[in-house]
Amino acid sequence: MAITVLIPSALQSYAGNQGEVQVSASTVGEALQALVEAYPDLRKHLYNEQGKLRSFVNVYLGDEDTRYLQGLDTPVKDGDTLMIVPSIAGGAPSVTEPSTDVALSNEEILRYSRHLILPDVAMEGQLKLKSAKVLCVGAGGLGAPLALYLAAAGVGTIGLVDFDVVDFTNLQRQVLYTTEDVGRPKLQVAKERLQAMNPNIEVRTYETRLTRENALEIFADYDIIVDGTDNFATRYLVNDACVLLGKPNVYGSIFRFEGQASVFWAKEGPCYRCLYPEPPPPGLVPSCAEGGVLGVLPGVIGTIQAMETIKLILGKGEPLIGRLLLFNALKMQFRELKLRKNPNCPICGEKPIIRELIDYEEFCGVRGVEETPAEVVEQITPTELKRRLDAGEDIFLLDVREPVEWQICRLEGAMLIPMNSVPARMHELDSAKEMVVYCRSGKRSAQIVAFLKAAGFRKVKNLQGGILQWSDEVDPTVPKY
Repeated sequence: MAITVLIPSALQSYAGNQGEVQVSASTVGEALQALVEAYPDLRKHLYNEQGKLRSFVNVYLGDEDTRYLQGLDTPVKDGDTLMIVPSIAGGAPSVTEPSTDVALSNEEILRYSRHLILPDVAMEGQLKLKSAKVLCVGAGGLGAPLALYLAAAGVGTIGLVDFDVVDFTNLQRQVLYTTEDVGRPKLQVAKERLQAMNPNIEVRTYETRLTRENALEIFADYDIIVDGTDNFATRYLVNDACVLLGKPNVYGSIFRFEGQASVFWAKEGPCYRCLYPEPPPPGLVPSCAEGGVLGVLPGVIGTIQAMETIKLILGKGEPLIGRLLLFNALKMQFRELKLRKNPNCPICGEKPIIRELIDYEEFCGVRGVEETPAEVVEQITPTELKRRLDAGEDIFLLDVREPVEWQICRLEGAMLIPMNSVPARMHELDSAKEMVVYCRSGKRSAQIVAFLKAAGFRKVKNLQGGILQWSDEVDPTVPKY
C-alpha cells in the first residue's frame, strides 16, 4: 500500500532533501522502518540507540497523534498520509476582567474605534485589553511583531524579557529595530518603539536571562505568557513555570520556511511536555543562526501568537488549546493537528512529579544556550592559522558548512564537505595530514572535530570562532553573516 510520509524541513537534509516520501506499509511502524531503510541518515533522528521512537518525535495519521491510536501498530491504508512532527511547540474563558478603575480617554476611543464598533470587542473588550498584562519572553523574530500588535491593540501592560543587543543579522526579520539601532540593547529600543506607537500603554523590561531562579517571580504579575524563545531549555522553563502558576502559554516556533503555534494551558488542555516529553539531544536540531529562517516567517507566527493572546484576553473564539497549528510558507499551507493531555505528563498529569522548576540546561543536555563542545577539542586561532599558512605549512582546510554558505564566502584552498555528509565521506580525508575544520562560528566544526577524533584522526583542530572570527582577526573583506 502506498503511504505518503511528510518530512519537516528540519529533517529533509537527511532524506535526500525530500519533503514527501512514498513508502509501502500496513502500519505506522512499517512505514517509518521503510523510510529509514531508504534514508539511513534519518534513523538516529527518529530512533534512539535502543531502537525506540524518540520521545520528541510525534507521528500523526491525518490529524490524529498515533500515540493515542495504536502507536506504531496503528494500521494504515492506501493513500494515507503520515506526518512527522519533531520539536523545533468552543469559546474560551477570558483570562482578564476589566478593572473598575480603568476607563478610555477620548483619544483612546478614537484610537481604538475600529475595535469599539466590533460587537465581539466593543467597550467591554477594549477595557479588558487595557486591564491585561502580557509577558513576551524574547524580543526577537517572534517577539518583535507580537509586541507591536499587542501595543497597537491597546494591551495595557506589556512585559519584555531579553538580554541581547541589536545585531545586523536581526534586521532581516526583527521589525522593531532599524540600522541605527545596531549595538543598542534590544529592550531599550523596543520600549521606545512601543511607547511611541501607543503612549497609553506601560512597557516593563527585564534585561536578564530567564532562569529557574527568576521565572516564577517575573511571571507572577502577568495574565498570559507568550513564548518567543529560540532554545529548548528556555522553552521547557516557560512551560513549567506557566503550569505551576496556572497561566496560559502562547507558543510559537520557527525554522527555515516552517512554523508552529499553539496555546498550552494545563488547566484547560495539554502543556508543552504533553506534546514533547523530552528535548532532542544537543545539536540535533539546528538553530536559526545555523539553519536559517525566512524573514517573513516569524512575522506570520508572531502575529498568530498576538491573535491568540487577544482572543484569550477577550474570551472570544476558539483558541489553539489542544491544537497544534503548522504553517508551511513554501506551500502556503496550514495544517491543524489534535493535541491530547497526557495523563502521565510529569508536570500536568494525574500524578505530577515535577513540583518546582528544575535545571533546564542540564535537562536539555547543554551548559548554556549557545555552548559548543569547543572547549573539549583542540583549537587554533585565526591569527595563528594565517601565520602558519603564510609560512607555507601544509594544512588541510575542511569547511563543514552548507553549500549556500560556501557561496557567501570561504577560505582559500578549503574543501567543502557539509557537516551531515562527513560520516559518509570520511574516507576522502587523509588522517596523516594536519587538518583544520571550520564553519560559521566554530560550533558545528567543533562537533566534527570531536567526531573525527573519536574515529581515529589525531592531527585535527577546530578553527576558533569560525568564519566570523577570521573576518574579525585576519581578513575583514570576508563577509560576516
